[in-house]
Amino acid sequence: MRLSSLLIQVVLIAASALPAAAQSTPQPPSRSLDIGKLERFVPLPMQTWKVPGVAIAVVQNGRVIYAHGFGVRDVKDNLPVTSKTLFAIGSTTKSFTSVCIGILNDEGELDWDKPVRQYLPEFQLYDPVAAERMTPRDLISHRSGLAAHDLVWYSSDFSREDLVRRLRYLRSNSDFRSGFHYNNMLVMTAGYLVGKVSGQGWEAFVRTHLFQPLQMTASNFSVTDSQKAPDFAHPYRKNERTEVVSEAPFRPIDSIGPAGSINSNIDDMARYLIFQLGKGEGGGHSIISEANLNLTHTPQVVISGGGQFKEIGPPGYGMGWVISSYRGHKLVWHNGGIDGFYALLSMLPDENLGVVILTNLQNQPVPEIIAYDIFDNMLGLDQVDWSDRYHQLEAKQKAAEEGAKKAGVTSRKSGTHPSHDLQDYVGHFENPGYGTLTIRSAENGFVGKLNEISFPLQHYHYDVFEVPENAAEGLSEVKLRFLTNMDGDIDSIAAPLEDAAPEIVFTRVAEKLPREALLPLIGDYQIGTMTVSIALKKDELQMIVPGQPINTLVPQQGLKFAVKGSEGFSVEFRKDAAGAVDSLVIFQPEGTFMGNRKAGPSK
Repeated sequence: MRLSSLLIQVVLIAASALPAAAQSTPQPPSRSLDIGKLERFVPLPMQTWKVPGVAIAVVQNGRVIYAHGFGVRDVKDNLPVTSKTLFAIGSTTKSFTSVCIGILNDEGELDWDKPVRQYLPEFQLYDPVAAERMTPRDLISHRSGLAAHDLVWYSSDFSREDLVRRLRYLRSNSDFRSGFHYNNMLVMTAGYLVGKVSGQGWEAFVRTHLFQPLQMTASNFSVTDSQKAPDFAHPYRKNERTEVVSEAPFRPIDSIGPAGSINSNIDDMARYLIFQLGKGEGGGHSIISEANLNLTHTPQVVISGGGQFKEIGPPGYGMGWVISSYRGHKLVWHNGGIDGFYALLSMLPDENLGVVILTNLQNQPVPEIIAYDIFDNMLGLDQVDWSDRYHQLEAKQKAAEEGAKKAGVTSRKSGTHPSHDLQDYVGHFENPGYGTLTIRSAENGFVGKLNEISFPLQHYHYDVFEVPENAAEGLSEVKLRFLTNMDGDIDSIAAPLEDAAPEIVFTRVAEKLPREALLPLIGDYQIGTMTVSIALKKDELQMIVPGQPINTLVPQQGLKFAVKGSEGFSVEFRKDAAGAVDSLVIFQPEGTFMGNRKAGPSK
């Protein structure tokens, strides 16, 4: 399961056998940009991939040599893209956060390699070794070993502080510093750390230390603010089966902000690229030391994986940047995708050349196609038909998927049915990291809701239910496995929500029963020679057994209650034919005991 949100699409840049090579001194490209050729070329991949709007800026030797918009920012009103049009830039935000850490390092306020807990004592992880040793460098370079767990923030409106707190409950299948593991949550934590150490908050720090000196006057941190601007792009998505493009809702991701919430235009981003290609200065200001800026462009961890294209060298991840090579020239880049948008920043530092491409359609390779075409043009290289390359790659992937479907390849067991009445699957389930998973009855089965994301559920086999394909972003074809306890009651749900971690287990939350539903249960019940009393105190049932401490009863399902603090102990109230409560059953490891209700008024 993969989200489109903020994730590096490694398939677009996967490693090949070609080694990265960087020249020792900057060399100018062998040719200048052929603007006429570029403007004839760009509409072609836009049409092929059905991208509504594209904005492109090219910078060279400290100046903008090209900035232009193509297509429309708003399909309905046919409004054109301009150099002022705001787009969400997604994960290209991460390099802003790494620069902020570098600035604090220059000021002596933050060390790249001291434990995060030295600055954030409340920082905790499931792995105690990682919690004690993780550094700001680990947070920003994706080398922590922690699985992504993107659905925690993508499905919720949890605050940034709450997301940091929830890290302690998130598990991984990999060890600390075991390799490259892309993690938006930890980059967000790096930004949270910047805000805490500086006392300004991440947004204010970026604004005062980057936006203002670089004169990035249009850039902001929320799609809500973008929609107040006079020139902003609407987000779009494409149905992969029908290829119909439709408008998508804006996705507010303020809480994960340091990992991907910035919105900008090519005028502002061109200034940012010029700064990144320089020596730490911008707008006449010294922003960051050249040493720390270069450090962010230096690989910290290898990105492993087989290569798709021989022209792209083996990638490593720096701090907010991927470092690779393009046809023998050092390449520093990062992409960014969030609902309805896809962006690419790409630099050839030894040629002092950079390209920024912003689009308003998610999950498509047009930015790479255009950037590589510009590089081929300006480096005087034979042109590679990158659009055809990506088209063939996509066609192969689709063919493989369709082939599996036509062949009927599935793990589904036919002819099975759920083990319980459907109502028994309904309820609220919680995980301390992920939040609340709610299951409700619906006309054709169930409707689930993970925090803020709703989705239908269909029976798959036995006690496994599945989210239909493309029914919910980030949850398509996810399976939920309902689990029973020793009493045979459904008490939890296990779901593979993170590929690089064990199943996420949500435990049933006790129902909050109203006082009027509890009143008919109170009274005395005769079990053998012993009288067990049920009383009500502050809307909680209590069970009083002679000679024992008073026990609190916690609602489970219907008239069944767990005994608080006593594993394996529960009680169930039963009714007679007239619907009146007439008996009590106590379940415990040593046996099951039943008693009738004694005559007399309820207490």
